[in-house]
Amino acid sequence: MNYLQRDIQRCPRVAVYGTLKKGQRNHHWLEGATLIGHDRLDAITLYDLGPYPGAKLAASNGTVVEIYAIDAQQLKRLDELEDYFHDAPNEGVYDRAVLATQYGEAWCYLYNADVDDTQHISSGEW
Repeated sequence: MNYLQRDIQRCPRVAVYGTLKKGQRNHHWLEGATLIGHDRLDAITLYDLGPYPGAKLAASNGTVVEIYAIDAQQLKRLDELEDYFHDAPNEGVYDRAVLATQYGEAWCYLYNADVDDTQHISSGEW
């Protein structure tokens, strides 16, 4: 069993908050995924990175996310889009973590770089 199969068995959902949301430019990367619902996660804080947002693991008033059921191939494609490296998660643009949602656990991509000089999105919606 490869890492994708282990990952997807652990958590067959993804929580998205930016360009992957319905109506946004990267939503096509979720083709074939099933929208389970929407949630507001207070475990992450959203930052405006210009062309896209980034989330950090930090308490907030809530970040609006869409939760999708995915399969191993969809997770692999999302890892490529988000520049996530399974064997070196701190070296890519994003890492991913499992977060609790009202629909169960879901993978969420977290921005790796420093955000000290970046505008925090207090509304939690991008």
